[in-house]
Amino acid sequence: MTLISLILLLLAAVPFGYLYLQAIASARSAPETKARPQPTNRFIIALPAHDEAAVIGATVRQLRALDYPADLFSVHVVADHCSDGTAAAAWEAGAVVHERNSGPRTGKGAALSWLFRRALADDGPPAYDGVIIFDADTRVDAPFLRVMDARLALGEQVIQGQHVISNPDAGWFPALTWAMFLVDNRFQNYGRSILGWSAKHMGDSICFRADLLRRIGWGEGLTEDYQLRQRLLLEGVRIAYEPKAIGRGEAALTWAQARAQRARWLRGTHDASRQFARQLLREGAKRRDAALLDGALQARLPSFSTLTVLTMLFLFFQIIINLLAGEVFAWGAVTAWGVMAAALFVYPLLGLALEKAPLKAYAVMLSGPLFVVWRTWLAARSRFGRREVVWVRTTHGGGE
Repeated sequence: MTLISLILLLLAAVPFGYLYLQAIASARSAPETKARPQPTNRFIIALPAHDEAAVIGATVRQLRALDYPADLFSVHVVADHCSDGTAAAAWEAGAVVHERNSGPRTGKGAALSWLFRRALADDGPPAYDGVIIFDADTRVDAPFLRVMDARLALGEQVIQGQHVISNPDAGWFPALTWAMFLVDNRFQNYGRSILGWSAKHMGDSICFRADLLRRIGWGEGLTEDYQLRQRLLLEGVRIAYEPKAIGRGEAALTWAQARAQRARWLRGTHDASRQFARQLLREGAKRRDAALLDGALQARLPSFSTLTVLTMLFLFFQIIINLLAGEVFAWGAVTAWGVMAAALFVYPLLGLALEKAPLKAYAVMLSGPLFVVWRTWLAARSRFGRREVVWVRTTHGGGE
């Protein structure tokens, strides 16, 4: 094994070990959250909506029917630069509607910041204890608010619920997204929580203490949710994960829709990583805070998709180099790269096994290598490309 091969293997072992540490931790069981007989926390449910007339009425009606005292929560919809009947449909379903027509339409981050400045004003005592954000198409399990009430009562400041894909039968891409979310929730959120780190901010089905949002605000940008997670870490706030609080949202139906989503997210996370990674690493080392160090590692280490593509490329080139050099029996590096590649192939299947997923999830995950290559290509374009990336609405419920 050459020195270069050894160095590359050691470099790849860092993100590989980081991923598998979370996976192994997620095999442990955590105490289940028990709802309180008499909930006391008051919630505002915020729904940012741009031209969502096709789904917003059903979403509001379903939220208003949640298993929680009606006088302890209200549903607020931001009709953000809408050209259809979103505002009217939300109002008829029983929501408090805020129509936003001034300023540029730059995505849900701007809409939520605008709403919170209105609904969480600093004058007088707070009207709400918690703020919950859903997407316009999210369908929520009945106990959601009771579970969040219990977590707030335990002293948590931010709680990420389990975001599940609601339309896995709508095509190959939604089915693959559904399977990947099962793995992502298990490893990236549950595993992090077991380790005492901060779960991901998924932008949907998430609860904040109202006074925390009043103090630090929401933020704007291509990926304001990712940036907010970094800011929370620097504030000493970890995002807890609650798998019993379930919200179900639609996945993109086509590659074209998904490409727009992923390009925005990848560019936004890259920009935020450049902004926060060094500070997270410096503060993590200074405070000896594993959650901050995790935030820095997530910002700098390659993703699962990128690591998998690089591992396969290094394996291929190592085989070619050995053959050209006539080193028929010097296969130590090839074996090491092969073991790592096999373990990365098993990685998502392990997540499905821990989630006790149905056979359909395993079947669709076998097509995952196509997604891995596609996502890595998008990540490279987002990192090195110069084309401007802007927020683009994803169609929900068959609307235009």
